[in-house]
Amino acid sequence: MEGDYIKIKESLLPLSWLYGAAVGMRNFCFDVGLLKSQAFSVPVIAVGNITVGGTGKTPHVEYLVRLLRQKFHVAVLSRGYKRKTSGYLLATNNSTVNDIGDEPLQMKRKFPDISVAVDKKRVRGIQQLTDNDEQLDVVLLDDAFQHRYVKPGINILLVDYHRLIIYDKLLPAGRLRETVKSKNRADIVIVTKCPKSLKPMEFRVITKAMNLYPYQHLFFTTLHYADLHPVFAQADDIALNDLKDRPVLLLTGIASPRQLQEDLAPYTSNITPMAFADHHDFSRRDVQQINDTFAQMSAKDKLIVTTEKDVTRLLLAEGLSDEVRQHLYVLPVDIQFMQDEQAERFNDIITGYVRKNSRNSTLVTGKEEHRPRNDKPSSNKPHTITFK
Repeated sequence: MEGDYIKIKESLLPLSWLYGAAVGMRNFCFDVGLLKSQAFSVPVIAVGNITVGGTGKTPHVEYLVRLLRQKFHVAVLSRGYKRKTSGYLLATNNSTVNDIGDEPLQMKRKFPDISVAVDKKRVRGIQQLTDNDEQLDVVLLDDAFQHRYVKPGINILLVDYHRLIIYDKLLPAGRLRETVKSKNRADIVIVTKCPKSLKPMEFRVITKAMNLYPYQHLFFTTLHYADLHPVFAQADDIALNDLKDRPVLLLTGIASPRQLQEDLAPYTSNITPMAFADHHDFSRRDVQQINDTFAQMSAKDKLIVTTEKDVTRLLLAEGLSDEVRQHLYVLPVDIQFMQDEQAERFNDIITGYVRKNSRNSTLVTGKEEHRPRNDKPSSNKPHTITFK
């Protein structure tokens, strides 16, 4: 089977070369100025990747929000994937997943005091945000590493530890949407989803293999899960350590459900996975399948565990049984840097850039002296979505 899989991948290489030529031509046009990248007077920080699938963009954007929101007026701009509206739209406390998409809604519910907007055309979106808010200090672009019409002050590239781009191939033979050399555009590269047991030697091996330029900064982060929080029921939170092999129906509509299942495995070995496609809209048929699957689990202490992103869509799902609603819990997630000094250095780069570039969003990486500051997120504890 593995041999057949490799042969299929090799047969797709000619298509990857054609795809690579098209992507390379597009990037060349930006590099030589045939296609224009626009800079802005307000600091702009872009977060994204060059691979298909989840690399943890939303938790990293939320980390930046926590870091900056205490001292700066922050806005997040996303394209609003799979929303049912068009053009520029500023989120309100009454916005739904159909209005702005699941990830922007997740962030608006977590951080109601910041501006969250969606627009497929990021240049227009930033212009709208800056025109409408003279006090705006910084714009965070979600999923925008490849959106080259905007010239960010800091470009952050996320790389999944389990799918390092240096060992991958272009679509369709691999999962890369751009060639590996596109990493050279990044000011900061973060290797995400690292196992907490990562050894010092592994840090050194990956650092050498990534082969970054001296002006680029490399960081490593891992996922951190908070207590399970009830979505509909008036009940207490449940600590992961208190699961103690309780039966769990793991309900997901995300890009990498296997990672989440592996992360929950140390707390309970009794997991029934129920995975849908990323950004999946739950139909009445899906809801009935959820109801039936959970009803067939006979244990009295059973739970349904889902993600923050999935909850934004489940809130609109019709027909969830009373049993499901009473036992549905969300698992909040944030990120942590693997080493304390890395977090301090990252925080200093970000806050120093925003503080120094309120009118000129250009980062001269590697030339500025980044002095340690105490600009850290107000809390390592993730903000929990409030459900109504």
